[in-house]
Amino acid sequence: MTKPLIELCVEGIDGFLAAQDAGADRVELCASLVEGGLTPSLATIRAAVKAAKIPVHVIIRPRGGDFLYSDTEFATMAEDIRALRDEGVAGVVIGCLTPDGRIDEARTKVLVEAARPMSVTCHRAFDMTADAREALEALIRCGVNRVLTSGQRDTAVEGIAILKSAHEQAAGRIVVMGCGALDAGNIQKVRDETGLTELHFAALTTVPSGMTFRNPHVGMGGTEKDREYELTLTDGDAVRATIAAAKS
Repeated sequence: MTKPLIELCVEGIDGFLAAQDAGADRVELCASLVEGGLTPSLATIRAAVKAAKIPVHVIIRPRGGDFLYSDTEFATMAEDIRALRDEGVAGVVIGCLTPDGRIDEARTKVLVEAARPMSVTCHRAFDMTADAREALEALIRCGVNRVLTSGQRDTAVEGIAILKSAHEQAAGRIVVMGCGALDAGNIQKVRDETGLTELHFAALTTVPSGMTFRNPHVGMGGTEKDREYELTLTDGDAVRATIAAAKS
């Protein structure tokens, strides 16, 4: 069996370096994974590209929540993509839906055109569509290179049947990249039962902040106050173990 390509979802430059050092084949660079991943800063992107020995794909997502964007949000997405064409980025990761849960083909085509010659991945907006088979054909029509999916379920293990079906439907016209709580204990099962050639995961661990002073009266947002004093990091050991299982 061909060994699958492994993409790591990472937050920030430290996450990127940890994933690269642990043997990832490619990274999806994000900010704010607590919201599912948002577009990182240009300085972070430049730092990753400068340090990169592997391809860097950047998520283009202006906010958390759904994938139904206003005209002004969509304009910023297109402009972010155009800005990255000269930054040495290998690919971008996008997703736009219509109100009725379909791929927004008009907008997707605009973003694909703006991205070339970079590679284009559709992220898990695909998992929020009403009809996975129709959505896959829409992405193919738009010229998208790859779709990231958990098989429209919370985890790849739960979504195995849809992942396998999508891979067969794609028939080489688009890459189906599986994700969804993959780890060293289940990634081989998903690989073997779906036939996927690309797999994606985030090996995250939470560690205490180095702050010794903590103000219990102030929070910086909608999260629990304890979250202000925690860091989410990429666990290099977990990356290595999961990659070893996937490629064994």
